[in-house]
Amino acid sequence: MRSGTRREGSAPRRASARDVALLALSDVAREDAYASLALDRRLSEARLKPEDARLAASLFYFAVENRLYIEYMLGKFMERRPETAVNDILHIAAAQLLFMDRVPDHAAVDEAVKQVRAAGREGCSGLVNAVLRNLIRARDAGELTLPDRREDPVGHLSVRYSLARPAARRLIDAYGPGEAEQIAAWTPPRREQTVRPNAARMDAAGFEAWLNGQGWRWHRGVAEDAWVLEDAGNLAATEGYRAGLFSIQGQSAMLAARAVCPRPGMQILDACAAPGGKTCLMAERMGGAGRVYAWDVHAHRVELIRAAARRLGLDNVRPSERDARTVPDSMRLAMDAVLVDAPCSGLGVIAEKPDIKYRQSEESLEALPPLQRAILDACAGAVKPGGLLVYATCTVLPDENEAQARSFLERHPEFAPDAGDDWLPEALRARYADGMIQILPHRDALEGFFIARLRRKGV
Repeated sequence: MRSGTRREGSAPRRASARDVALLALSDVAREDAYASLALDRRLSEARLKPEDARLAASLFYFAVENRLYIEYMLGKFMERRPETAVNDILHIAAAQLLFMDRVPDHAAVDEAVKQVRAAGREGCSGLVNAVLRNLIRARDAGELTLPDRREDPVGHLSVRYSLARPAARRLIDAYGPGEAEQIAAWTPPRREQTVRPNAARMDAAGFEAWLNGQGWRWHRGVAEDAWVLEDAGNLAATEGYRAGLFSIQGQSAMLAARAVCPRPGMQILDACAAPGGKTCLMAERMGGAGRVYAWDVHAHRVELIRAAARRLGLDNVRPSERDARTVPDSMRLAMDAVLVDAPCSGLGVIAEKPDIKYRQSEESLEALPPLQRAILDACAGAVKPGGLLVYATCTVLPDENEAQARSFLERHPEFAPDAGDDWLPEALRARYADGMIQILPHRDALEGFFIARLRRKGV
């Protein structure tokens, strides 16, 4: 019988919080699953007690958010990285030893050894035990040092904040070492969720009355559409969400949609629309009159848009599977507004999506500006005279943002920056210049976003 397998007739091993965290981490590491979706799926399968589910979530997010840091520290005690299953187990244990003071060291080590055996890797149990005990010794002796901040600023930023080196270098080039570190380090002070009411179904007063009826603590956000909830749990599982009374959406994403200034009767193209949050906000603001054409290049993501519109009861959304680098002749000069929320490096939302931090490579970052440029050039042809082109990203890198917008204006003299700022909250209007705004998370306490409003000249 292979070591680590269950003896005939014995009870199966019940999934623990550490097991759930390990399974979700493996999904992210091996299958490139998105962190939040991987954890939600594994938690729903395991049906842990609430306290165990909270422990699993903490273990998982500490491991994901600090992946490169943990890898660097473990590497001090191994000549080479072990096989993936064992490496993931080491990461879950190291997350406890390095970031969770309330977990006893012996419990983290013992559970890791049990997981190795349960995975049928009995021969690696000695390695795991030795590496983790050496990690504890070095931690307690103050020997877990980082790359020197002055001699190797890119290495320091990369390891300290688990940011891929190409992304770390670009942040430092754009903002300098000090502000780059502020950007990489920023996390919200509290775990909160931002929601907006379905404007097609209730106004602000009605929504606040409904929120109070749910017993949730809330405060108004910076964006006009935003209500910020504290400790509200899994909002997507609530009856109100399923009934389409509200959507879960970041405030900067709301602002990108509001930058279009949607009104009843407009014809709007949302060129990179999935999963559909901005599409639906615009459709709600249009009161059912007009159309929002919502595109995505992947069929399964188009279904996300369709499901969101159906949940919210929006009949004026037209989802379709299309590559935004090509616009049909039937749309030429026909749209009142086009929103291009372009594919980007995502470095403005690493606090919400920590797996983005280390997914970026030199090749992936270099490929983004040409793709953004191609989409902008194509979609500009759909904007009618006097119409608006809104370009948005959820990153903070200038070559994807302001440089991209200014390059577009040089290629397209038929467009000019739009100075109108009444769509912005008063607190952000001073940052709006030449039709553009860069929102920085550490400075503005919002998701990092860039938004440019470019208007086609003519009547």
